[in-house]
Amino acid sequence: MFDLKVINSVVDQLEEERGIPKEKSLEAIAMALATAYKKEYGKKGQIIRASFDSASGGVEFWQVKVVVSKDQVIMEGDEEMDHEDLKNTAVEDIKIRFNPEQHMLIEDARKIKRDVEVGEELVFPLEAKADFGRIAAQTAKQVIIQKIREAEKVSVMAEFGQKEGDIVAGIVERVERGVVYVNMGRALGIIPYEEQIPSEHWKTGDRIRAFLYAVEETPKGIVLKLSRSHPKFLAKLFETEAPEIVQGVVEIKAIAREAGSRSKVAVISHDSHIDPIGSMVGQRGVRVSTVTSELSGEKIDIVEWNEDPALFIEEALSPAEVVSLELDETAHRAIVTVTEDEQSLAIGKGGQNVRLAAKLTGWKIDIKSTGGAEVAAAEVEVA
Repeated sequence: MFDLKVINSVVDQLEEERGIPKEKSLEAIAMALATAYKKEYGKKGQIIRASFDSASGGVEFWQVKVVVSKDQVIMEGDEEMDHEDLKNTAVEDIKIRFNPEQHMLIEDARKIKRDVEVGEELVFPLEAKADFGRIAAQTAKQVIIQKIREAEKVSVMAEFGQKEGDIVAGIVERVERGVVYVNMGRALGIIPYEEQIPSEHWKTGDRIRAFLYAVEETPKGIVLKLSRSHPKFLAKLFETEAPEIVQGVVEIKAIAREAGSRSKVAVISHDSHIDPIGSMVGQRGVRVSTVTSELSGEKIDIVEWNEDPALFIEEALSPAEVVSLELDETAHRAIVTVTEDEQSLAIGKGGQNVRLAAKLTGWKIDIKSTGGAEVAAAEVEVA
């Protein structure tokens, strides 16, 4: 009846290549056989189950009946509840119509098994059938495909669910309407336009790394939401370069990023003997250079975090030197004075430096020159 060599080969392949446990595949085969048996030989309302032995190829079928009491069911000739009765009846008190093909009264069940209780299942062996017919065979095939897809979906969700919040790698499959589609092996990854680095251009076949920020189940399968512009992508890249971060000695406290252009990263050391900025930069700048290369040349300023907002804002505005700083706690605003020579550094090209400093610290920042005139302002939404 079965080509066991082929079946076992397919089952092993599914486990090895798609991560579907062997038990799940055999369960799908047994369910398909039960469905086919019922379609060809069963009666309406029957509950039929099957077991399949992959070693011998043997199949057993049995019918299941649920043990019920008379007060749970509507017997033949009893009146059924109308709509109003149903609305006013608790769910556990709603009766079901008795079907002898799937129910057995407790009185009759105890003639077969003395200690049986209401709600238990009794099983009755069925005659094995070898010839299922074309329609039944097709039904079995469809059930197997469906169950294997469901098992694969669970397996993929488990695999990539563990990787959510990490960096993953794949191959660019295509670029369509600004969206990059990435082949991740067992799932499709997408990088929406707003999650890309504006200066980057990808083509089919390119190897790409990105931050996995969401795993979504859709009618077409599992979709992985990826980002290269997310601040956490930058944090994870530094994590792979600086073991001090993994060890918890150095901590990234805040990131302000304008992807592909410039970022500011605030770090702190939990060990007085470890320089947090030096740990991030690396010997001869090798660590920060590696991260910059991955981000297509994005400039990265690394500053030391400080719980004193005034000192932190000064650090955040580097490389500019601050002459004086005044904090307005009520408006959560900092008024920063710099020399005229430092104006351009403090503001940055297109206001980028002061804008990133405001994002990094969470403070609104006004830049003034020593001459007294306000030259720039940057605001952020403060939670």
